[in-house]
Formats: sequence, structure tokens, C-alpha cells
Amino acid sequence: MRFLHLLPGHGRIGLACLLLSVTAAPSGALDTVDFRIVGGNEDLRKSLRDASTVVAAKRDGRLASEDVLAAARAEYSRIVNALYALGYYAPVIHVRVDGREAADIPPIETPATINRVEIAIDTGPAFTFSTAKVAPLTRETELPEGFAPGKPAESGLVREAVQAGVDGWRDEGHAKADVAAQKVVADHRNTTLSAEVALDPGPRLRFGTLTVEGEDRMRERRIIKIAGLPEGEQFDPEELQRAADRLRRSGVFKSATLSEAETISPPDRLDITATVVEELPRRYSIGAEVASFEGLDLTGYWLHRNLLGGGERLKVEAEIANIGAQSSGVDYGIGVTLDRPATLTPDTTLSFTSDIGHLDEEDYKADVFTFGTSFTHFYTEEITFKVGIEFTLAEVEDASGSFTYEHMALPLGVTWDNRDDKLDALKGYYLNTELRPYLGFGTTDSGLRLTADGRGYVSFGEERPVTLAGRAQLGAMFGGSLLGTPRDYLFYSGGGGTVRGQPYQSLGVPVERGFYTEELGGMAFAALSGEVRARFTETIGAVAFIDAGYVAATDFGDTTGDWHAGAGIGLRYDTGFGPIRFDVAAPVAGDTGEGVQIYIGIGQAF
Repeated sequence: MRFLHLLPGHGRIGLACLLLSVTAAPSGALDTVDFRIVGGNEDLRKSLRDASTVVAAKRDGRLASEDVLAAARAEYSRIVNALYALGYYAPVIHVRVDGREAADIPPIETPATINRVEIAIDTGPAFTFSTAKVAPLTRETELPEGFAPGKPAESGLVREAVQAGVDGWRDEGHAKADVAAQKVVADHRNTTLSAEVALDPGPRLRFGTLTVEGEDRMRERRIIKIAGLPEGEQFDPEELQRAADRLRRSGVFKSATLSEAETISPPDRLDITATVVEELPRRYSIGAEVASFEGLDLTGYWLHRNLLGGGERLKVEAEIANIGAQSSGVDYGIGVTLDRPATLTPDTTLSFTSDIGHLDEEDYKADVFTFGTSFTHFYTEEITFKVGIEFTLAEVEDASGSFTYEHMALPLGVTWDNRDDKLDALKGYYLNTELRPYLGFGTTDSGLRLTADGRGYVSFGEERPVTLAGRAQLGAMFGGSLLGTPRDYLFYSGGGGTVRGQPYQSLGVPVERGFYTEELGGMAFAALSGEVRARFTETIGAVAFIDAGYVAATDFGDTTGDWHAGAGIGLRYDTGFGPIRFDVAAPVAGDTGEGVQIYIGIGQAF
């Protein structure tokens, strides 16, 4: 958009000018930059300094004569654009290179050295809107509040108003809405700006054919299925965005963009082209986490992103945990998951999972096998629903004998996640809840397991933010007895995932079995955690935290209920893909532990 009637001239620089002098430069190369501004407030002056190409060149050390002259010649347009954006349409600008106007120096006559650049700006008066009109508009379109007669005539408001008008028509299916005519005139005598823009909505269109470009291993039919673009339905830019999001969410592509055809296919179809770039098909990862009491955990996985050419993801995971733990043996297991996106609906993923593992805990040992299938539905980018069915068989051995737990479960879950970064959140919240009814076989009781995990994050400051992070966990069992409930469904507290500073799973429920007392998990559980996270540099930060946990045999508040707490401090080092965590914690309440615990891992504790 071009604004008319910018008056060139030579204004006087008075006593009200702001002077910025930068003199620390290498000898013989741009010793001084004088930046002089008449008019405006401090915010405007800062904006102009930030926009200056000459100031940027000196700051960045680009001091060769060619670079300085190029920056000086570009200075006029950069300053003009910055002033237009703030509603000043009659500036007088001089950029002098060793006394010569930069615009008068041809690039082929670049001086051998440049010692001084003077930038003199008279902003002139601030303009206001005399007319502010964009038409026609839909009923739902809201123009920017500042786009009105009498308001500061910032050029960005004109662009925002036009974009709002075009977007309003696109939301109604008019995909080719555009500017038909515009009349934008600056009246220098009255210091006003008249902005009148006419829109052409164009016809209401429907989605046409989706074609694909750039695919290699992925079948085109499956790409179209995953995108889920509703061919034949009214054009909707939100549907277009959702289709692109589905392709990216599949994990098969490095990038996926959807573009609209330049022309309309008769009678009212708008064809769409999906341009994709595929990821490498295979990926693997390894990880480690260590705690002084719990020992070393090693994890790893191998992933195939596109197993059968339809976006199927095969993931094989393995874990060896509690190596060198002080109160338990080594746990190990392996799991296989196969996901198929766009099953039943474009937003629904079908999964098959199978896990086999061995647990060697302080009070029991178990061999566990699980097989299940589930559907995950992505309701929005933040909200996910999950429903499944799974069978679990566990052979358990403790001091009183051997037991078989066998049951069929129907897990129902919902996740609401709007964190800005899953490994190192500065703001947002996370909530995961699961309702798991299960049917026991043989001596295994039937019942219902409820779990919830909520997290919230608030940050203060921009350059070195301080983050307040909180977490609340809840678990409860309904139906069945303590001894008849599958062991891995019971709740413990203590360790890196619940209460740091307390030994791993140190808080449970004492149960008398014959001539001895055995420590089992409880059927009621709650935990609270709070952290203050501060950053000292771009990569180094510190954390202070406190955790508390509660476990009861059957119900919250029963006589067996007990709680404990831990607190500590930690360091964080940002690697770019998540912070390395080092925490030191000690007990502050309860009688389940003593001494200092150390935790090392990747990612924040929650």
C-alpha cells in the first residue's frame, strides 16, 4: 500500500533533539554515529533507533566502507517505514556520510574509508485518521479499535483492518476475497490521513480436489485420508489449517503446507495442493536418569515412522530400571506399539500395544504381560480423548506366597495440554485424567481406578524469566479389597515422580499377614509439588522445590493414612532439546527417609 504526499525538505534541528553518539569503533572505520531526532516521545525515538540500519551495522561490527554505505542508503526507507507505522507522514530525513548526503553517493563511488555518519530526523507532526473505512464487511467482522476517525493514523492499523475484512469474508467461504480499490491520502495541511479501502468478496466457494506433491514412500491416498479435507463442502480456512495440522501430527513429514489454487474450477470449486517433505523413516533414542536411592534407569526406543506406506508408526521401547537401587532389584521390560492415524475419522488414531516386563520391588516380585488396543481422538490441538481395552496377566510373588492377577480393563482418558514447551514450560497448564474400570478373573477383584495429574505454569519477566510451577496428583481405587487389587494398580509415594527427598516408594500401607507385617501400596493417594525456577543466563538456571505425598489403605482420611514431604534445590542446563536436571533433596516431614537424595535426568521434574 503506498501513501501519497510525503514532502521532502530541509528542516532545522533545534535544541529539543536527542543525541546518540557511539564512539567505540576500530580506528579508521566508522568512528562515530550521530543519531539526532526532533519530535516524538521516547518510545518513538527508541523505535527509530531500533529500525536504524546504520546503528545495526555498527553494533554488529559491519564496518567496511561498502557495508556502511549500503546501510546508510537503506536508512531512508527503514526510517520512513518506522515513522509511517507510528502515524508520522511528513518527516524530513538526512543521512550524511562524512558530510555528504548518502542518497547522492553512487554505490560505485564508495569512499575508501567512512569515519562518521550523521542521521538527522525531524519526525514532523503526528497524523490522525480523518476517514477510516473498509467495506463491505460481514456482520461478524470486527475492525481494530484504533482504526477510527480521530485516532492516531498508524499504517499498521490500515493493514490490520484490511486483513480483518478479507479474513471475515474467507471465514464465510469467500476464499478469493481481496482488495478491489484503495484511496489512502495524507493531508499535510491538516495532518490527517484518509484511508478508504473497497473489498471484493468474490464468490462463495467449496473445497475441490486435494492433490499431493513431494511424497516419496507415503501413499498419496493415505495422505489425502490423513489430511481429511472435506471435498465438496464450503471453504473454511480453519478446515484448511486443521488438515495441515493433521499431516504434521502424523510424524511422517518434516513439513506439510496446503496452498490454494490461483483459479476456480467451475462451477465453484477451489482445488488445494498439499506439498510435503518426508522425514527419514527410522529414528532411535536412548536416555538415562539416576537417583541416589533409586539407582540408574536406562531407556531407549526404535521408531519406524511409515511402516507400510500409510503413516503407520511402529515403536519398540525397552527399559532397565533401578540398577543399583538400595531397596529393590532391577526392573526390566520391553513394549511394542503400532499406531495407524486417520482410522474411523481423520482425527482418530488406532493403536495396538503389547508389553512384557519383570518387577523386582522391595516387597514383591512380578512378571507382567499386557496387550491392548485403543482409539485416540484429537478433538483439538490441545484436547485429546482416549478409549481402549486391555488384558493384563501378572504372576506375583511375595513373602506370603505366589498370586496370579488377571483382569480386563476399559481405560477412558482425556488430556488437556496447552503448555508452550512440554520439556521446559514457561506458561500454560496440563491436565490428564483417566477412569479405568476393570473386570477381575479368578481371585482378582473387579473395581475402578481413577487417576488425575494437573500442572500449571506462570512466568514473570522476559529476558530472565522466573517461573512458578505447581503440580497436583490424585489416585483412588473403588471396589475390591486391598489384597484383591492388582499390585501395579496400588499407589505409593516417594521418589522422583512424587516426593523428592524421600526414598522411592517408601510410603505405603503396613498390612499384617500372619506373623509379619508387609508394606503394600494404598488405594488412596495424593501428592503436591511446587517449584520456583529462575534463569541466570540463556542456558543456566536454578530451582527451589517442595513436594508432599499422602497414601491411605482404602479411603482418604482413614486411620492408616500417612504423609511425608521433601524439599531441595537444583540446577538446570538448557541443551536446546530440553534441560539437564540436577536436584538435591532431603526429607522435611514424615518418617520414611533420612539423608540427602540426588536426581539427575533430562527435562524438568514436571
